[in-house]
Amino acid sequence: MKDAVLYLEDGRMFRGTSLGTTGETSGEVVFNTAMSGYQEILTDPSYAGQIVVMTYPLIGNYGANPEDVESDRIHVKGFVVKEFCRHHSNFRATQSLISYLDENRIIAIEGVDTRALTRHLRLSGAMKGIISTEEFDPKVLAAKLERVPSMEGADWVKEVAPRKPYVFKATGNVRYRVAVIDCGIKRNILREMASLGLECHVISPTTSARDILDLKMDGVFLSSGPGDPAAVTYVIETVRELIGKIPIFGICLGNQMIGLALGGKTYKLKFGHHGANHPVKDLESGRIGITSQNHGFCVDVKTLPPDDIEVIHLNLNDQSVEGLRHKKYPLFSIQYHPEACPGPNDAKYLFQKFIDLIEGTKAAHA
Repeated sequence: MKDAVLYLEDGRMFRGTSLGTTGETSGEVVFNTAMSGYQEILTDPSYAGQIVVMTYPLIGNYGANPEDVESDRIHVKGFVVKEFCRHHSNFRATQSLISYLDENRIIAIEGVDTRALTRHLRLSGAMKGIISTEEFDPKVLAAKLERVPSMEGADWVKEVAPRKPYVFKATGNVRYRVAVIDCGIKRNILREMASLGLECHVISPTTSARDILDLKMDGVFLSSGPGDPAAVTYVIETVRELIGKIPIFGICLGNQMIGLALGGKTYKLKFGHHGANHPVKDLESGRIGITSQNHGFCVDVKTLPPDDIEVIHLNLNDQSVEGLRHKKYPLFSIQYHPEACPGPNDAKYLFQKFIDLIEGTKAAHA
C-alpha cells in the first residue's frame, strides 16, 4: 500500500492509501449511494470516464465473481472507498474485490473521508478529479487536471460501443425481434428482454435509420450509456428519423437522446443520480417505485413540445423528469435502469410495457 491523494479541480484534496495498482488516473468524480452491487457498478459502461466514490463505508464484504459483471470489462477510471473488506464471505465469491481490482489494473484508494467528500460533491457539484500515488503537489496536479476534458460535450459512447453486431437469443419461443442500439448496454437489460421472448439484435450506435428499418424489426430499444447525450449527434439523428415508423423504448442516455431528437434540450445535473434507492412516481398509474439510477444529465421538459410529449415519470427527490411518452407515436422512455443489477426490481414491468407497445402498434396496422 502507498500513500495516495484525490485532488479535485476546485483545489480540495483528500488523502488515502492505494491498493496494489499505482500511478495516476483522472475523470469526473461522482458518488454512488448503493450499499451493494459494487461489481455491477464497476462494469457498467455508463461510468466510462468517471471516478466513483462509494458512500457506504465498507466495500467488498461479499467478494467478486464472474457472474455479476455487466459488460466485458471495468469501465470506471478510479474507485474511492472508506474501507475495503479484507475478509470477504459469500458462497458465490471466487476472489476478493481487492484482487479483482488489481487484476484489472484499476487504481483504487481507501482511507478517504467519503462522508466529507460526498458532502463536498453535493454542495459543489460533480467535478473533475485526479487520483495519484506519485505526485502530491497541488500545483502540479492542478496543471494535469486542466488537460482532462470535461464531461460536458464529451462523446463517450464511441468508447464503449460494440465492435460488431450480435444476436442475444430469446429464452424459449421468440415473440418479437428488436433492434438494440448499444450505447453502453448492461447485460441484464438483454437478459430481461430475452426472458420475455424478445430476440435482441444488438447493433452499433452508428447504424443508420435506413439500415435499422431494413432489418424489419418489431421495435427499437435505445440503451443506457456514458457521457453527454448532446454530443452523440449521430444517434440523435437516427432516432429522429425512426420516430413514428417503429415502436421505440429508451432508457437513461436513451431517454435523453430521445428528448433531444424530439426537439428538446438537456442539462447537466449538479451531482447526478447514482444509486439504487431513488424514488420515482409513475404518473400514469400512481405507482411509486424505488429505482436504480446512473446519469449526470437530464431532459429539460420546458423545451419539449407540450402538444406531442407527456411526462410520465417524476423523480421524487428533486422533481426532475424521469420518463416521457409521445402522444401520437409509439414511443416512450425512462431516465433510470429498469433492469436493476444492482438495485430493486420495481421497474421490471416496463419491459412488458415495451412488448405491449409493439403489440398495440401491430394491432393498429392489422
